[in-house]
Amino acid sequence: MKTSLTVFLLFWMTSLLAQKADIIITNGRITTLDDAKGEVQAVAIAGNKIVETGSNTEVLRLKGNKTTIIDARGNRIIPGLFDSHLHVIRAGRFFNTELRWDGVKSLKRALEMLREQALRTPQGQWVRVIGGWNEYQFEEKRLPTISEINEATGNVPTLIMYLYGKAWLNKAGLQALNITGNTPNPLQGLIEKDNDGNPTGFLVAEPNAFILYSTLARLPELTKEEKINSTLQYMTELNRLGVTAAMDAGGGFQNFPDDYAVTDELNRQGKITVRLPYFLFAQKKGAELADYTKWLGMVEIDDHGHNSFNQVDYYVEGGGENLVLDGADFENFLFPRPELPAAMEKNMTEVLTLLVKNRWPFRIHATYNESITRFLNVIEDINRQIPLNGLVWFFDHAETISDGNLQRVKALGGGIAIQHRMAYQGESFIHRYGRQPALASPPVKKMLAMGLAVGLGTDGTRVASYNPWVALYWITTGKTIGGTQAMAKENALDRKTALALYTYGGYNLIKEAYKGRIQKGYYADLVMLDKDYFQVGDEEIRSITSKLTILDGKVVYGTDEYKAVAPAALPVIPNWSPVKYYGGYQQN
Repeated sequence: MKTSLTVFLLFWMTSLLAQKADIIITNGRITTLDDAKGEVQAVAIAGNKIVETGSNTEVLRLKGNKTTIIDARGNRIIPGLFDSHLHVIRAGRFFNTELRWDGVKSLKRALEMLREQALRTPQGQWVRVIGGWNEYQFEEKRLPTISEINEATGNVPTLIMYLYGKAWLNKAGLQALNITGNTPNPLQGLIEKDNDGNPTGFLVAEPNAFILYSTLARLPELTKEEKINSTLQYMTELNRLGVTAAMDAGGGFQNFPDDYAVTDELNRQGKITVRLPYFLFAQKKGAELADYTKWLGMVEIDDHGHNSFNQVDYYVEGGGENLVLDGADFENFLFPRPELPAAMEKNMTEVLTLLVKNRWPFRIHATYNESITRFLNVIEDINRQIPLNGLVWFFDHAETISDGNLQRVKALGGGIAIQHRMAYQGESFIHRYGRQPALASPPVKKMLAMGLAVGLGTDGTRVASYNPWVALYWITTGKTIGGTQAMAKENALDRKTALALYTYGGYNLIKEAYKGRIQKGYYADLVMLDKDYFQVGDEEIRSITSKLTILDGKVVYGTDEYKAVAPAALPVIPNWSPVKYYGGYQQN
């Protein structure tokens, strides 16, 4: 009896000790997104779990001798942001090479940055501006000319990419890639020539982005050490903006498993600072079924420890966003909608049948309703033979999806990941399709009214910027980065609903629980903001950043008064990297 009592007392004391918090944040305005609690003052974290939320008094009861107390000083705290469509793994490999014009307010400043970077870029490397900007963000409301680009960059090879529509190569870049008047145009792409038949430096996707992908793939890469540093810098940049998780959608020229070596290594070292479930993207036309068959033998899709509390997520989530090249309906609004080939249905049926049989989740890039109709025909046919039965699947983008197709998605148990591409392409969309179709592109309020799972993201970095606050600005105001009211105000979301889509909404897409809220029993992913998202004016939303970012119960980013509890900043390599001099998203 005495032994049993001793065991019970030891168990009871151990339980009490186990409840002591590692971190307590006090004096905050904490948006929990927990329906039962709403806004609270304090939160306690033990290990990688949230163990209590409430008033300072309630939460400080869990203070122990080793508890770190963080005073939020009245700052707004939200759950960590989850970007449901981002290209982190690919972006990380190249981030340190890229001069980002994301957020730059004038073309004059953009060209100054171009000139400065050309002066410091060593022989054998390039100056590159790769997506995340457009002319409407500039005070001048125009694009750079090839003459201005050549004047700014001189003999340093330079590539500037505009969305997935076009790109400029300077004279040195044309020479480095040996592009001449005799170089043939790639399929659905144009190398523009002048009156003498010489290349001007202007590359045009008509409408397929292959000419842009393939040109980028010819540029020099960083060393392995530099790629590791580059990936860490990019993840830190995401943490600086409050992102603690992202679903990686693969991407063109992102080959599995070779191009995943950097993040594989960082995962082994425990250095990944965003949750990173990723999808495998078919790369070669005609080889898609063979690739997915091979990958099925290499990767085991299981529950990945979902709903457990023992890892920062990094694993293959499924197939997509490209399943077959015949299904690529590129959203190049500078040109008409591409008509998918007749072979699409047969090829997609083969790949999707393989994935569904093996219970692989899948996602499909789908901009246009016409494409979505054909994709749904395939999915419905497969479902009749092999029931999806709760399998995770969703469309990406869906800007022009119809009410009827939304109903079909719901009937099949699918979801939709929407992105702020219209914040960058809204003007181009209106110029081609008119004002009326833009007013509800995508029709997010209808999606939510139907009870569909919806996640919000960016599709960074080559089309839109990776900045989540631009997405939240766009979805709550309906405005593009140039200030055009593309989406009707009545179709925009309130700020709390928008935040929900950027937190637990993304997890709902992949049927994961215990993430995306500041709630007892949930993973401890949260962000302290430098401005109050719920109080600032609309235009200030775009400039919000994090003061403190916590992932899986650990501080991964801190600034100002919170630097003492955060990891030290990692020096940027190589020395000429634009990131060292400008950082990432610009506020000037």
